[in-house]
Amino acid sequence: MQLTGNWSYPTAIRFGAGRIAEIGEACAAAGITRPLLVTDRGLADLPVTQGTLDRMEAAGLGRAMFSDVDPNPTGENVDAGLAVYREGGHDGVIAFGGGSGLDLGKVLAFMAGQTRPIWDFEDIGDWWTRADADAIHPIVAVPTTAGTGSEVGRASVITKADTAEKKIIFHPKILPAVVICDPELTVSMPAAITAGTGMDAFAHCLEAYCSPHYHPMSQGIALEGMRLVKEYLPVAYATGSDIEARAHMMSAAMMGATAFQKGLGAIHALSHPIGAQHHTHHGTTNAVVMQPVLRFNESAVRGRLDAAAAYLGIEGGYDGFYAFVGELNDTLGIPKSLAAMGVTNPDTDRLLRDALTDPSTGGNPIEMEEANTRKLLEECLSA
Repeated sequence: MQLTGNWSYPTAIRFGAGRIAEIGEACAAAGITRPLLVTDRGLADLPVTQGTLDRMEAAGLGRAMFSDVDPNPTGENVDAGLAVYREGGHDGVIAFGGGSGLDLGKVLAFMAGQTRPIWDFEDIGDWWTRADADAIHPIVAVPTTAGTGSEVGRASVITKADTAEKKIIFHPKILPAVVICDPELTVSMPAAITAGTGMDAFAHCLEAYCSPHYHPMSQGIALEGMRLVKEYLPVAYATGSDIEARAHMMSAAMMGATAFQKGLGAIHALSHPIGAQHHTHHGTTNAVVMQPVLRFNESAVRGRLDAAAAYLGIEGGYDGFYAFVGELNDTLGIPKSLAAMGVTNPDTDRLLRDALTDPSTGGNPIEMEEANTRKLLEECLSA
């Protein structure tokens, strides 16, 4: 099977090995003539990034880059990036990298022409309508991991450093105009990042699938996304150069991000404040709390996961699915507990408060209340 194609859902996607060569064409299609490539510090000097800058320069686009981006991007990163963007007279962003580079790049394009502070556009009610839609600059997204799916998302997660809270910044026009999904860009991903980002994709699909909201299209996408992760994440983890596995994982990441408009749940409601306060890797945190959340939701999701297990070729229905998650975590070297990730001396009351106010709570199959969520959080911390 030739794993390549030009897709128009949920945006224009150029999918296939080697397609980073089309970066000039992608910028032209998005109407960008003077892009700023936004990525994180860890990627800035690597060949995968420098090669893209070379291609930009060859296409007459310059080679401007901003890489002062934290693993969990902050409002301070946004301010620094906007200063560079405006001083350089840029007219669009190439959001390049994993979730941090993609999220920050998208927000820079979004905020380029806004006059209100970024926190005025948090994903609450219709706050997104406060933005001047005509002042949002175009975005080309180029993922180099396979997890967040931010390349096809209409939001970015930015940490408000003074309160250690992760905020979801939303606007329909944050969705990139063009995406280049080139699995060759992911082959050098370290195994631990392959694991963590892959489990982020799985968490997106799982929570969307279990969300009680009605969205049959997302339901189907989430189910097939879980199948791709089940089949290909262990392969990509064991053999990073396997281009077929890398390609399928890039698809699964986009599928998870597309599906979770149906809703997320307790996995993300917990991992957002844990990551904001303890600086843990998001996808890996999702993986660590996944089994406790499955137990928490069991009464509401048993039947649904019986059906998912049958589709995924897992024997034993819900129980088999639960065991599979544990086995997959073991295969990928996922830490056994939050403590093993460095979450020590946590402020449980604050984590609880932030989890209950996280937007993801609304998509959980079991209502998250103070008593049951405290118990869940304590199980995750002591696991």
